[in-house]
Amino acid sequence: MSLSINSWVHIQNDSVAKNGDVVSVEKNLEPQALYKSQSYTYMKFFKMDILSKWAWLGAELLLSGKDKPAYENIDPTKVAVVLMTSHGCIDVDKKYKASMTEIPSPALFVYTLPNIMLGEICIRHDFKGEQLCLVSENFDSEQIEFWVNDLLTKRGMEACLCGYVDAYNDHKDVMLYWVDKSEGQSAFTTQELDNLYNQ
Repeated sequence: MSLSINSWVHIQNDSVAKNGDVVSVEKNLEPQALYKSQSYTYMKFFKMDILSKWAWLGAELLLSGKDKPAYENIDPTKVAVVLMTSHGCIDVDKKYKASMTEIPSPALFVYTLPNIMLGEICIRHDFKGEQLCLVSENFDSEQIEFWVNDLLTKRGMEACLCGYVDAYNDHKDVMLYWVDKSEGQSAFTTQELDNLYNQ
């Protein structure tokens, strides 16, 4: 069974691209600015930590517009999400630790696990399949390919939103792919994952 990458989004430094086409270029790009420029309306966005905001924005770009993958026709229990990060939720961890000197913040505590970004995406798009959050020093196409391939060929999943989301201070690096069993734009291989990431 062959798997395909049908759409991808890359947010890095000050550039936002979808399927190789530039969506936005803005110096010192902030998540709120991208949210506003795309006219999104999802009030819970403003309560999220920095990691979840960038993950949510990447997924929203990936799953919207004229190139929107046809996931509406897929059983939501068969849509998996596999995301990788390097810094995890270190940004909110530091803020939560600082809040502990007085009264620990429940609003921060909920974001002290890096896998919360998966939950935010799944809630937004009603995905109910397998979920996996990986921590790696850098973007690791081999790990992504292994887990997604396993889920779609051996575990009954039909499609997967996968990739890498890392955000800390001013650093942001979001690379998301929509992978399924249809005839897509690109073959789902480690080489193609790397090629698209390095474009």
